[in-house]
Amino acid sequence: MKTQKLNILIITGIFPPRIGGPAQYAKETRDQFVRMGHSAKVLTYGHESTLPTGIRHLYFFFRTVFNLRGIDFVFALDTFSVGFPGVLASKIFNKKIIIRTGGDFLWEGYVERTGDLVLLKNFYETRRGNFNLKEKIIFKITKWTLNNANTLVFSTNWQREIFKTAYGLNFDKTKIVENFYGEKIESLEPASKIFLAATRPLKWKNTARLKETFEKARSVDPEIVLDLKGAPYDEFLKKIQRCYAVIVVSLGDISPNMILDSVRANKPFLLTKENGIMDRVEDIGVFANPENTEDIKEKILFLANEENYKKQKEKIESFNFTHSWNEICIEILEIANKTK
Repeated sequence: MKTQKLNILIITGIFPPRIGGPAQYAKETRDQFVRMGHSAKVLTYGHESTLPTGIRHLYFFFRTVFNLRGIDFVFALDTFSVGFPGVLASKIFNKKIIIRTGGDFLWEGYVERTGDLVLLKNFYETRRGNFNLKEKIIFKITKWTLNNANTLVFSTNWQREIFKTAYGLNFDKTKIVENFYGEKIESLEPASKIFLAATRPLKWKNTARLKETFEKARSVDPEIVLDLKGAPYDEFLKKIQRCYAVIVVSLGDISPNMILDSVRANKPFLLTKENGIMDRVEDIGVFANPENTEDIKEKILFLANEENYKKQKEKIESFNFTHSWNEICIEILEIANKTK
């Protein structure tokens, strides 16, 4: 690995105080790169985020170009909003670019547009024929972007396999850098049976189905409460520490930060079976089919049972795997050093 100071440009669609996985990832990696003695600058969307698709990409392309001087490599935190203009700029000016894939922009947008609650794992095989013109263009641009980046970093093999098939990726150009698994934090005694399920109001998050199902579960156990209110990250982490359990039953969650934080706080969780971290959390969680409301209801009531809850909490308390921001940044730098 290079020992000299590197100049790194991190490009991301969102950055704190905006809330979301890429925002937190950009902040933490920037801060860690700086602690390691490197120079790391973040370039994120500002007012151009309100511009139409295409125009905002062109605007961000020029902003990226103006920030490339002296940069050793570009680290892009999505495949489309910043990934596409980032790869285009990097190719023109002969800069290395590594893309960390994050979520799936095309699938998320398709589900939002159509209301078709298709699972992520089935999306490309079963819905390509339903794409509108915009989605066809996004698919082609994403394929070009992924295949023209120097290296693609996935947080899970689950997503890598989906993308490899859908976009015809060169497996040798892909790497795995797992998400952040932090040290344990204080777990506060819940005042009541609050199931925390706060998320963005997007259809793929499956919130409508969860709310309907939770009401059915409440008819069996009136003590349970569903909390769907979000908050800035630090405040939200405190909500996790105070809650009874955490629920994520989306149609596909690659590496859900909310679950990883619930593990840190030793809080039992109900997670969709459609996830990319099953190999890490299979032995400590409760899992439900996101398309099956009866299954979701049964698992909610399973956790509401105090004996079951105690056993799940003990399982999570025994989980001691960590993956620090320092380790993440070391892995990214090693990838950058080997990237041609």
